[in-house]
Formats: sequence, C-alpha cells, structure tokens
Amino acid sequence: MSVSSALLSRRVAGGSCRLWCVVPSPRPLIHVRSATVAEPGRRRSNEEQLWEAAGYLPFTRARIGSFFQENPVLKNPFVEDALLRGYLKRHIPQEVSRDYMFYPRKGEVDGWGRECEVNPPRLMHFDPWGRRVDHIVTSHAWKRMKDLSAQEGLVAIGYERSFGEWSRVYQMSKLYLFSPSSGLYTCPLAMTDGAAKVIQSLGVSRPVEDAYSRLTTRHPERFWTSGQWMTERQGGSDVASGTETVAVPQTDGSYKLHGFKWFTSATDADMTLTLARVQDKTGATIPGSKGLSLFYAEVSRDEDGQLRGIEVQRLKDKLGTRQMPTAELLLDGLPLSEEGRGVASIANMLTITRIHNSVSAAAAMRRVLQLARDYGTRRTAFGKLLKDHPLHMQTLARMEVESRGAFLLVMDVCRLLGREESGVATEHDAHLLRLLTPVVKLYTGKQAVAVVSEGLESFGGQGYIEDTGLPGILRDAQVLSIWEGTTNVLSLDVLRRTKIYLELAARDLAYSLARIYTGALLIDHACWKGASPSDTYAALRWCEQDLCPVARNQRRGHYDSNTSLDAALVFDQSIQG
Repeated sequence: MSVSSALLSRRVAGGSCRLWCVVPSPRPLIHVRSATVAEPGRRRSNEEQLWEAAGYLPFTRARIGSFFQENPVLKNPFVEDALLRGYLKRHIPQEVSRDYMFYPRKGEVDGWGRECEVNPPRLMHFDPWGRRVDHIVTSHAWKRMKDLSAQEGLVAIGYERSFGEWSRVYQMSKLYLFSPSSGLYTCPLAMTDGAAKVIQSLGVSRPVEDAYSRLTTRHPERFWTSGQWMTERQGGSDVASGTETVAVPQTDGSYKLHGFKWFTSATDADMTLTLARVQDKTGATIPGSKGLSLFYAEVSRDEDGQLRGIEVQRLKDKLGTRQMPTAELLLDGLPLSEEGRGVASIANMLTITRIHNSVSAAAAMRRVLQLARDYGTRRTAFGKLLKDHPLHMQTLARMEVESRGAFLLVMDVCRLLGREESGVATEHDAHLLRLLTPVVKLYTGKQAVAVVSEGLESFGGQGYIEDTGLPGILRDAQVLSIWEGTTNVLSLDVLRRTKIYLELAARDLAYSLARIYTGALLIDHACWKGASPSDTYAALRWCEQDLCPVARNQRRGHYDSNTSLDAALVFDQSIQG
C-alpha cells in the first residue's frame, strides 16, 4: 500500500486539526496542519512519520521551508567604486592605487566593525574590592582598529605629505574606504587629526612635542588618539557662553582643571583638547570667548590605578555611534603643564573634523549603495530581479547621483586643504576652503541621512532588522548632521562668510552653494579624457534639479514675511470651530 493510500485509510484522530484534500496532481494530497509540534516527551504518531517519509512536511520542527533569501555581499569597495578609481587615476600617481589594496583584509575589518557594534563599551566604576577605577571597557576589535589605523597611516599620511598637495586627498580616500567598516573608529581618528593640526599650527614644542609624534606615528605601540572635551551642560555650539570649567593656577606655574563636561567624545583616548577659563588670583574669570582657553591634557592613572583628576560619571546612551565611548566627566583637578591658548586655536581643528565628518557621510552613502546594488542582483520580486524593475533602478540611480556629488565635493575640499598645507594655495583657494568647509559638512550630513534611509528601503523588511547590520548605518548617519555644528549653525557660519545679512535665507543659500559647486565639479569630471558615459549622465541628472533654491525663494518673497508668523504657526494651540 502506498503512503498516500495508508494515510487516506486512517481516520482523523484528536490532537490536531487536519484538512484532507485529494487533487489530480503528482502529489494528490495536500496536508494543512494547524499544530504539528509534539508536546515534550510525546512520540510522533505513525501518521506523522509516514508524512515525513513522503516528504510532505516542509514546515515541521527544524524544517522551515526550502527558500532562503541570499544576503547582499560586500565586494572589494575600492574595485567596486568606479568614481573613486577614476578620480585617483586622474589626480594621483598610479603607484598610490596599489596601496588601496590593503582592502583584501576587508572581511577581517568588517568583522571587527561588527564586533564593535554588538559589543559596545561599558563603564566599570569599581573593582571587585570596591575601589573607584572608572575603567571604560572596550572590545578587542576596537583595539585592533587602533592598531590598523596606525599601520595604514590614516592620520600620519596627512602630515608626512609624501604626495605634496594631494596628500590630504590620498589620506581621505583611504578613510572613505575604511569608514563604513571601521566600527566608527574614524571618529577618534577625526579628533586625533584635529588635535595634531592644532599642535602643528601653534608650533610643535614642549610639552606637546611627544604628543604630536604619537598622534602622527605609524607605529601601533606608540600611537595615541585624542579626545575632544568641549561641551558642557549649557553647551552645544555656543561654547563662549556655555563653558564654566575653570583652570586654577598652581604655585609651580602649572594649572588644574575643575568643571563638568557633559559630552566628551572618544573618552578612552590617551589625551584630549578641552576648554576652560583661567582664574586670576582672586578667583575671577573673563566672560565670553575672550576668557576661554584651549588646553592640552594627558589622560593618565596614578600608582593605585585611579584616573588623575577625572571621574567618569556615566556613558551616554546614544541613538547611534554606540561603538565609541562618549561620557560625562567630572574634572576635579585634572593636571595641566601650561596655560592654554586662545579659542581661535579651535578653528584649525574644526576644519579637520568637519572634513572628516563629510568623508564619513559620503562613505555611508556609497556603502549602502554598494549593498543595495548587489542585493538587486539577488532578490526576486513579482517575477523578476529587482535590477530588472525600472522604478527600482531609477531610485538607485538618484541615490547614485547624490553619492557621486557628495564624493566630488568632499574631495575638492580635501584638495584645497592639501594646497594650503603645502604652501601652494592662492588667496582664492584659502577663501574657498573657509567657505566650503561648513558647506560640505552641512550638505553631506543631511544627504547621508536621506540616502541611507532610502537605501534601507531597497532591502524591504530586512533593512529594518538589526542583525543584518543595515539599521546601524542609518543610526550612525544621523550624528553627521549634528556633530561639529548643526545645519542651521553652519548655515549662519556660511552667511557670515558671504557677508549677506538675511538670516532667513541662510539655509537655502548654503544649499544653493553646495548644489551649484557640486554641479560644476560633476561637469568638470565628466569632461576629462578618461570620463565614462556614466560620469556624463550623472552630471546631467544632477543639473536637472533646482540648483539655486535661494534665488527661487527670494523671487517668491519667502524671506520678506514677518518671522512672527513662523513662530505663531509652530506654537499654534488654538481649537478651530
């Protein structure tokens, strides 16, 4: 007797609801079960065993069906990025390109980055015997990222200047590849680069000479990272009125810091730059930006293992960037060897960190696009691959245009920085660098959030599932429009640099500058002899958008209205009718 006949000859027994249907097909029996899992200790019935032997139980116990969606595969990001390779071929000697091939370690680095995400830092206030230790415990992968960063010269390249005015482009191109896989280690690298720039601009001398050599070395055993401890409870971008920390003079000519830092980035760093006000002999300080000084401080422990002059109050619970320790600190006598420098010293640091921020934004866009592009060759919906759906390709193409524009804008600002540092910048170059640094930071930061969010949609529901690693790209992207100046703060900075005084137009003006300048860069890249048809098409697509929203909105009178109407709209609590 066949299995089907044997089953049909049985009567339905209690224990689970079963529907039987005989159909004219090679498999004439369809079995729909509402409960198939046996209770613990119960043997499977002969009937169930017969069905399993016949292969008609695809969804029972460990059997969960035969279809599994292929996951997107990240190939070599350097090889897969035609725009990056074309840009480097155009501007940098060919032998440099071979150095980018450190990315055969891609799988290893990606694994470290994922470990940093799933094993975020934790704060251990006390040791097992009750002593206050304030240890910030980070993952092994986080420490591996530090060693790799030194070995690859991800800070050092900018100061070795082996490639002259193109050294910064070379450095930032490597960071562009490293950033999405780095487990956010590019954030402490940004502050390390910024600290080195400040020290260099002020003159490398004692006691910061050793620190500078450590910040810019390629030797992992000597490499230091720097923190950035600026923000206090009143903080944000208005450090002039928000800084309450004081530097108290000591009899030996040194200083000690006393204050509370509300938001300290890369708190596990070896040193930091921080702001404070110097007290005079009467304990008075000078208010405003004139009374602020920028201090260098080393993070060290005494013979009992306790931090010198620092108490870690707690780690911040953040939306993203969870891989990096960010903490609230009480500075209670943090020792300093000399008086700080004026707050104007921060300008060089901000230039560097804002450029790093922009590199990370462009890199996030490129990474989500590379994954979405690969997924489009693996995912079938409505009878064909995603790559064969015109609307899906149109969406990815729009993201591609934004990604290309961001990359060229970022790299041109890096080019200008390299020219300035190499002493070949014209006065026009210098002014352009000052103007474009806030522009590139604010524009790419906002666009990264939009592009990465769109990218997650291309994966459907899987784009919302944490263990795919995809949501983390979006969570980490959100900080890019906030850190080192929000969009409005930077827009006002742009407004001041252009000497235009209409505040309501600031944001639209900044966007207009970004779009017009980026359009010119895309056209320029499309015109070089090695350009591809895709380079030309990307330039055309970019220029189809409204490149100058500030002109359009000015014609419409958007900046002439009474600002009280905006406030009335925002705070409207009236009940109609």
